[in-house]
Amino acid sequence: MTIAPGGTGRLTSPISAAAREILFDRDTAPAPDPVAAELGLISQVDRAHVVMLAERGIVDRAPAGELLNGIESLRRQRFAPLHDLPAPRGRYLAYESYLIDTLGAEVGGILHSGRSRNDLNATVVRLRLREPHERLLAESDTLGRALLDRARRWADVTMPAYTHHQPAVPITYGHYLAGVASALVRDVESLWQAGAEIDQNPLGAGAVGGTSLPVDQHRTTALLGFATPIPNSLHAVASRDLVLRQLSAATVLGVLLCRVAHDFQAWTSAEAGLLRLADDVVGSSSMMPQKRNPFLLEHVQGRALAPLGAFTASASAMATARFTNAIAVGTEAVAPAWSALEAATDAVVLLRLVVEGAEPVPERMYARAVDGQTAATYLAERLVDAGVPFRQAHHDVGAIAKEALAAGLPLHEAARARLGGQHALDPADVAQQAAHGGGPARPSVLAAVTEAETAFARIRAAAEDRRWRWSQAEVGLDDAVRSLTEPRSTP
Repeated sequence: MTIAPGGTGRLTSPISAAAREILFDRDTAPAPDPVAAELGLISQVDRAHVVMLAERGIVDRAPAGELLNGIESLRRQRFAPLHDLPAPRGRYLAYESYLIDTLGAEVGGILHSGRSRNDLNATVVRLRLREPHERLLAESDTLGRALLDRARRWADVTMPAYTHHQPAVPITYGHYLAGVASALVRDVESLWQAGAEIDQNPLGAGAVGGTSLPVDQHRTTALLGFATPIPNSLHAVASRDLVLRQLSAATVLGVLLCRVAHDFQAWTSAEAGLLRLADDVVGSSSMMPQKRNPFLLEHVQGRALAPLGAFTASASAMATARFTNAIAVGTEAVAPAWSALEAATDAVVLLRLVVEGAEPVPERMYARAVDGQTAATYLAERLVDAGVPFRQAHHDVGAIAKEALAAGLPLHEAARARLGGQHALDPADVAQQAAHGGGPARPSVLAAVTEAETAFARIRAAAEDRRWRWSQAEVGLDDAVRSLTEPRSTP
């Protein structure tokens, strides 16, 4: 007897690679180098700052080029010479002290001209936020595309809509997925708007009151890929509201993820059986071989609202500080954001894997729509068409529904016995008749899909333009550094 690799119990395939990386592989992955990560961003700001100082004539080109060469050497070595140095006042001052010690005070000492750790830290936060912000946006966009693709595919698969956990009216599985995608669009738009402040450059604000040196904020803005400088130095160093807005938008997204996960948990239960999940998105039991547990959904619920906790911690830390530069704001309030944004992104990826691995069970969905008498509202509306006031129609159809249940009859047979004539109460037909108010009729679903696709595409294009600007700024900064560090040819 052979056991399929990664299989266990009823499962014949291992969990998907993307889910495994999130849930298990990070525990064994090498820890990132915190020194290289922090100083990599700091030194990027330093490069832009020194280039600007030299171009503006605030410092001479020769020492500026020598300083940039020292910074470039450290970057190539991933700051290895600094790993074992004591940093009693933080890594930045250890790094600046190393440059002064190795290059001399006349060279290393010019680095901090017209700048403070305050505006440096505010700039670094924005640079550091780029990657998690972009990844959350991109993964949310991928989830949106998965939802919309399947909304088109299953626009005719009839199922009940549920209210208060009870069958309500007939919709389609595609209608449900299009509805989730429409809500996701709003959340992605909020994430995008929350990222607008990432593109504002605080460098040049100094400690809190700017500087008398003629620094050029527009030049460092271009070199670092920002869109605009922040015009007020106090705001530049006092505020980290962009972190709160990131966490707030991610929290709202997390609420949606949790609610959808609850639906999928209910619909994949043995009692409901409306959805069937692929083996690579479920887990088994270590003891009970028959189990197929949709455990990714529990991880979605566990991670999706990490930004809520982080928002509370960050807002609480910020609220203790006056409106000026403060460690409580610039350091303590920012600290919870990184793991929270990663957790939110993980939740998006995990839910997308479930959506991609879920197949509707049409016969079960249809049966629940029939057994749940979901066509009752449609019947009441037909009575309204015949001139019956809606509240009377509501009362009459309620009585018919009760009689049908007591007699074990389908709703349409009980309606025929009470009202006479023929009433087409097939839930599939009823769903397709609900063409108004954004209902589940196929044209309505496809219109909602198209609208969401357009919105996602617009945000995707804007994000691509921004990434291009960032990448071009890196190229421009590299060129500017080379112009100061490479020997000039003489005629």
